[in-house]
Amino acid sequence: MADPGKESSKADEISAFDLPLNALGLTQPLQWLALGWRDFRRQPLIGLFYGFCFMAMGWALLETYQRSPAWILWLSAGFLLLGPLLCMGLYQVSLRLERGQPPSLADSMTAWRTRTSQLAIFGFALLILEMLWGRSALVVFAVSFDGMPELGGSLLKLLEPENYGFIISYLCVGAVFAGLIFAISVISIPMILDEQVDAITAALTSLRLCLTQPGVMLVWGALITLLVLLAMLPGFAGLLVVGPVIGHASWHAYRAALGAR
Repeated sequence: MADPGKESSKADEISAFDLPLNALGLTQPLQWLALGWRDFRRQPLIGLFYGFCFMAMGWALLETYQRSPAWILWLSAGFLLLGPLLCMGLYQVSLRLERGQPPSLADSMTAWRTRTSQLAIFGFALLILEMLWGRSALVVFAVSFDGMPELGGSLLKLLEPENYGFIISYLCVGAVFAGLIFAISVISIPMILDEQVDAITAALTSLRLCLTQPGVMLVWGALITLLVLLAMLPGFAGLLVVGPVIGHASWHAYRAALGAR
């Protein structure tokens, strides 16, 4: 049995700037998706459970829009930020499959218990960024409109020519926050779950990966964005499958970047 003291000492020695990162190819994101699809097919019921959770989040967005359109963009940002945390159960399933262990829904839903403190720190950081993003979205609304716009139940009205300034401003603000969130979280939560590292080391390692290999990370981010947008079109039903497949694929992205050590 491993000595906890030795494991803790080993964790303390790990530095975000010392961990070797594997060189990734521009086509590897497609391989990660293929591996994610494979994991989904091996445990479809668990995957569909998480897929339904993603779809229910989409329905919540629609309900929020009908009741309070001003908060739809803020809530959308919040869901995007919480995505990496919600995928933790899928990472756990892929980890079990990789080790030849039988996954279970209960095990995936309680994966956070093994690294509670570090995941809490990381989750708090995401919450702060979500609040900043949400506040920024409201500021953009406030300076772009005299009060909240009357959309008549259709977000398509935002595409009218008089709203182009708002669209550009919001997309620029969103791109900054979305890029930052993606950069610090693309492999950090799988890393926290898999290794004895703290939240800061994991976030810095993820950021270093994006800064040193921006091309493949941009391809990966673009693929995620495209697939999620397409999955949202038929009443969010596509998220039943796309959500868990991307979750599993993100585990394989982490494994490709750092490898099994």
